[in-house]
Amino acid sequence: MEGIADYEFVRSLGAGNHGEFYLARRPARLPVEAEFVAVKVLGGTGADAFRRATRELKAFAAVRSPYLVTLYDAGQQGGVFYYSMEYLPGGSLGRPAAPPSRERALRAVACVAHAAQALHEEGIVHRDITPGNVLLTDLGGKLSDLGLSQVLTPGATVTGMGGIGSVEFTDPALLRGERPTPAGDVWSLGATLHWAATGAGLYGELPVHDPLLTLRKINSTPPAIREDLEPELAELVAACTGEPAGRPTARDLADRLYALISSAIRP
Repeated sequence: MEGIADYEFVRSLGAGNHGEFYLARRPARLPVEAEFVAVKVLGGTGADAFRRATRELKAFAAVRSPYLVTLYDAGQQGGVFYYSMEYLPGGSLGRPAAPPSRERALRAVACVAHAAQALHEEGIVHRDITPGNVLLTDLGGKLSDLGLSQVLTPGATVTGMGGIGSVEFTDPALLRGERPTPAGDVWSLGATLHWAATGAGLYGELPVHDPLLTLRKINSTPPAIREDLEPELAELVAACTGEPAGRPTARDLADRLYALISSAIRP
């Protein structure tokens, strides 16, 4: 795909939930100073694509947070939906432009926890918090890709999940078919924090080339925190991935993580 509407694509930025991200040149009509923007082209056409697009855009519109990527524009061409947002050249925790320092990686997770809290306060769960959706900024990070977000309306259901590479960051309760909750996002934040601090997942090496084997391992293996992780961080990850009733809120996670970062860099 060379572009959509008046967006000229430069290169692919990778796949997201139900769509593909592209680096694009900013159209002259767009009132932002950036030279480049990121464009998500949602897969499919018709009623299902329309529902996905409106759900995602409503989630962006409902929440104001400096820790969510900024949405610029949205439209439809030839039955294909797209939207544009700020482009962050630092990449993500999953695919950084340059390896971030450990402090920067942890600070990015704390920022994204604040974004998750903002969603939760509006009755929305993200459902796909992973290192790939934690975009790196100079001050920390921003949460991206609301393609699986769900408004917690009684009786509302949304099917689907992220790619097989994201299941290790998904609350096992969701994999068992239970209803999404803010506590599920906190589980994902804990798994992402573990990955940011250790470079490893809670399930060790996964056979991601074989989705069935990956799911079997996750369903049959309890998550395990690396023994070499500092006790304070290990305790925080354990709290996030423990029983739902005992998990901290996303804001509590952010506050505790900031405190640990500050104590670690204090002279």
